[in-house]
Amino acid sequence: MACCGVLGKELYNARKKAALSQEVVAARAGISREYLSQLENDKKSPTVRVFLNLCRALGVSASRLIEKLDKAG
Repeated sequence: MACCGVLGKELYNARKKAALSQEVVAARAGISREYLSQLENDKKSPTVRVFLNLCRALGVSASRLIEKLDKAG
C-alpha cells in the first residue's frame, strides 16, 4: 500500500499532529511499536486492516489519507 514513500510520512505527520506517541498509536491500532516505526519509515507496507486501524487510532479519515497518497503518486 505504500506509495512512493508517502504513506509513512503521512502516518508520521498525522501522529505528530495528534500529539501521540508511537506506543499509544500502536496500542490503539493493535500492532507493535516496532511495526509502526517500520511503517512510518516505509520499510513495511500495512495490510488494509492495519491501515484502517491506524486511521482510527490517529483519528484521520482513511479516504483523506488515500487521497493524499493518490495526489503524491
